[in-house]
Amino acid sequence: MDWLQVHRGDAPLVVAFPHGGTDLAGLDARFVSPWLARRDADWWIADLYRFARDLGATTVATTISRSVIDCNRDPSGASLYPGQATTELVPTTTFDGEPLYAGALPDADDIAARRAAWFDPYHAALAAEIARLRAVHPRVVVYDAHSIRSRIPRLFDGELPQFNIGTNAGQTCAPALEAAIAQACYQSGLGHVVNGRFKGGWTTRHYGRPETGVHAVQMELALRGYVAEPDPIDSTNWPQPLDAAPVIVPTLRRVLDAALAFAISGESA
Repeated sequence: MDWLQVHRGDAPLVVAFPHGGTDLAGLDARFVSPWLARRDADWWIADLYRFARDLGATTVATTISRSVIDCNRDPSGASLYPGQATTELVPTTTFDGEPLYAGALPDADDIAARRAAWFDPYHAALAAEIARLRAVHPRVVVYDAHSIRSRIPRLFDGELPQFNIGTNAGQTCAPALEAAIAQACYQSGLGHVVNGRFKGGWTTRHYGRPETGVHAVQMELALRGYVAEPDPIDSTNWPQPLDAAPVIVPTLRRVLDAALAFAISGESA
């Protein structure tokens, strides 16, 4: 499965990239436009965190676009943010609410087929890597890496903080890990929030079980920290290239260092 990319490390840290893909899986003609279907990707996210491999981290990524199937949504279809605007397991709109499909929307059979083809194998691989590392480490940290445009009025007011830490109100990891990551972000001076608009998606909520030694955190980055964000964006100027020296990389290194330090610091709860 060349769409599923797993790099194995031995450190007690797994970094997941569910939204970095742009492969439309041959469905290009069904979308209003391929550009629109790719627009909301977490652009260059795996490249931004490539240094994680040098720390011994395991990485798990899919090249399949989130517009085909979203590997960070509840597979039952339940909303992770009841009462707030969001997108589905198989999205039918963009973040801005624009229709993704030119014709008929995916039906139940289509959704089930996409889940079997991509969602289930992605999570089987992620679960297997967590289990492999947990077998030899008392603690494992799952770090779900994301990014999003800084301003999307349909989803949140104003400009998003640079670093958005999600632990589902402290349920998916120990307080010490949440605090250590927040401190690393605070030191940047670039702005951060804990459990603000983004409290952690399905990956964080599903795998984060501190009582079993698996601690999960989602990091949602405002894209301005590593790419230019034109205003407005269109097909002629988006996506922008990855900055040669992203200003946020030193902070991300401190964040992953803090996650590793926590993982090796003691026995499971």
